[in-house]
Amino acid sequence: MSFNQLGLSAELLAVIGAQGYTTPTPIQQQAIPAVLAGNDMMACAQTGTGKTAAFVLPILHRLMLNHDQAGRIPRDGVSPRVLVLVPTRELAVQVEQSVRDYGRNSRVRSLAVYGGARIGPQFQALRRGVDFLVATPGRLMDHMQQRTLDLRRIEVLILDEADRMLDMGFIHDIRSIVGRLPAKRQSLMFSATFSDEIRGLAREFLTTPKSIEVASRNATAANVTQVVIPVERDRKKELLLSLFENRGLNQVLVFTRTKHGADSLARYLDKAGIRSTAMHGEKTQSVRTKALADFKRGKLVALVATDVASRGIDIDDLPYVVNYDLPHVPEDYVHRIGRTGRAGASGEAISLVCADERIQLRDIERLLKRDLERRDIEGFETVLAPIAQRRAGPRPGTRPGARPGSRPTNRPNRVPGQWIKSGPAKAANDSVERGESARRENVRSTGTDGAPRSGAPARIARSPGRFGNARPQGRRFA
Repeated sequence: MSFNQLGLSAELLAVIGAQGYTTPTPIQQQAIPAVLAGNDMMACAQTGTGKTAAFVLPILHRLMLNHDQAGRIPRDGVSPRVLVLVPTRELAVQVEQSVRDYGRNSRVRSLAVYGGARIGPQFQALRRGVDFLVATPGRLMDHMQQRTLDLRRIEVLILDEADRMLDMGFIHDIRSIVGRLPAKRQSLMFSATFSDEIRGLAREFLTTPKSIEVASRNATAANVTQVVIPVERDRKKELLLSLFENRGLNQVLVFTRTKHGADSLARYLDKAGIRSTAMHGEKTQSVRTKALADFKRGKLVALVATDVASRGIDIDDLPYVVNYDLPHVPEDYVHRIGRTGRAGASGEAISLVCADERIQLRDIERLLKRDLERRDIEGFETVLAPIAQRRAGPRPGTRPGARPGSRPTNRPNRVPGQWIKSGPAKAANDSVERGESARRENVRSTGTDGAPRSGAPARIARSPGRFGNARPQGRRFA
């Protein structure tokens, strides 16, 4: 099948041909006719298979049909006709750029609004008139509350990367936004994975949708080689540097679990002669945009990022993704490695896994329904012991009649005055838990797009208690 058979306008076909595309991807073959027909739709496909073009092209076609003899498209102030909701700033920029690229032969006006950027210029662009609006939920809520945007004339709603928005806690904002839209509209939901929660969301927002699933749930691209390298936690940096030096890695997207970890690792690599920079939610949008541009142009060898980069970053022929830390949510692994092996290109995903990440690795393999290849690196060999299975019944040493799972009574004795040391694994786990707790607090208060969330609760000032325990000021404890 060719694009000529999908019913798109001659102007769009000319642009598609100029960009070198001749054959639509499977998701485009099924989605474009469905969108042109006006159906609601929920679509699932692997990352890198052209989901953005699958909705941008048919919607541009419909917008371009409704113009006057001079090619002008009717507009009504700050009332866009198409709304695309996305989870991150980077994805907002990418989708809006796709609208510009494919619609360059039209007079369709597009705009991306997201946190971390001044709201004034966005308002001025809205006043001039916008047809195609791409937005993160938090910043869109800001515009709605300041009455700088009218959503009553929206004809098409697209929820892109809906699973990620659900994971990031945007569901309340999305419900509030959808409640302002006309009941009579076309609604499309695109996602790399379809969990049961996402299917429930589709039932809530879509009307008798056409379902398209061109890949099995939570599948990864077949052309991505996935490797697990066991390593001690305190030797991860050394191993990663060894991979750069001995395997000649270039243009590597490295994922860490925390912002501090991304900054620290980027400094380490840069000091070792590997041109690197960090990218995460605390960086300003201009810094993040420059980092990504430098990485795409080859000025950087490594881009060290948190999961802010697991969606919405489209890099042609990215050869390597490295999971320096495994994600807590197994679905995030699918999105991370989906940055490589795009559009039919081959790629390699390398995960550096230490002993205290065995549970995350097990959950990822359960999601993928297969074991990942283990590969030892000479000089860094270690063993990932299997996770012990929880036994039924009381633990050894519990008192007679105690309920199953209660703590044993025969705790090990120690010499008076001797401290029991907590091992490195416990310290690492405590650090990870503190980082994850901070991440969840940051998402609640600012949103993952970096902008302050509307209505976010102020943090309670705390002061040390009598024994050093933090407690809220101005509150008396009994």
